Amino acid sequence: MGQKSNPIGLRLQINRTWDSRWYAEGRDYARLLKEDIEIRKHIIESLPQAAISKVVIERPAKLCRISIYAARPGVIIGKKGADIEKLRARLSSMTESEVKLNIVEIRKPEVDAKLVAQGIADQLVRRVAFRRAMKRAMQSAMRLGAEGIKIVCGGRLGGAEIARVEQYREGRVPLHTLRANIDYAEAEALTAYGIIGIKVWVFKGEILGHDPTAQDRLMMESQTSGVRPAR
Repeated sequence: MGQKSNPIGLRLQINRTWDSRWYAEGRDYARLLKEDIEIRKHIIESLPQAAISKVVIERPAKLCRISIYAARPGVIIGKKGADIEKLRARLSSMTESEVKLNIVEIRKPEVDAKLVAQGIADQLVRRVAFRRAMKRAMQSAMRLGAEGIKIVCGGRLGGAEIARVEQYREGRVPLHTLRANIDYAEAEALTAYGIIGIKVWVFKGEILGHDPTAQDRLMMESQTSGVRPAR
């Protein structure tokens, strides 16, 4: 059996860092970890239309700073910032710390692994042919600057009796190269025949030198139009 390693976990402290950035000891650690899980779950479930890629949580002192990376930030903010205030109030009730929200716009959702996987899952739910959905996603990613992309779908593809796995790859995806900036994500499509799992690897070039914040910085430079002020 091949021993697979998560490309994100493998590169922690090399060219990317954690999505939860804080330090705690003893019981505080368990409490804050539970809060992080509940906050992420609430944000993703309450804003399915916002195309959220990731939620970064930082906790300096008594503050809880939450950065939401989304392709459609307008859905989160709402008219004149009304929706974001409601969201902040709901999140404040889930933690003892003071909550500050940053909304970061993703300019190129086609090269974000999480959004690519979720997009394919949504298409499979709408009964789009899985091959067409996978190939269209790959073409869009390559056109918008990805150096390589690999997509794997597993389950009862096309409503077949026997589950199988199909994969497509374009460009190069060097999973063993630690300096490679590889974005990885999984998604599930709840179809009438059962769950279909989708995995996506996107290779965005190489980062030279050990810099855990390099990926965040590159993402801010290439994909975002700047962080909206904390509220």
